[in-house]
Amino acid sequence: MTVLQICVLAVVCISGTAVALVPSPLRQTMVVSVYGFALTVLFFAFQAPDVALSELVIGGLALPIIVLAALRRLADQQPDSDGQKGEAPLPSVREASKR
Repeated sequence: MTVLQICVLAVVCISGTAVALVPSPLRQTMVVSVYGFALTVLFFAFQAPDVALSELVIGGLALPIIVLAALRRLADQQPDSDGQKGEAPLPSVREASKR
């Protein structure tokens, strides 16, 4: 293994751990995008350009855009304190598991 491959593996490990530790869904989506780009670089470093290009499109772009659209739709569906639908914060994982 080269030094580049070891460094990229370290970045992938750190960004993968960060995805699991970030509590906010919006921030987690951004970290997932960074993780996808890190995987893209990893696949290029291991000389798999076809897999890297697929990861770039799916993991770095498509997945975060789809998740952001879903988060936006969920925020629009939640009622405000006055009973109208609008911008309300998303429930945390703990609140969602209590239901």
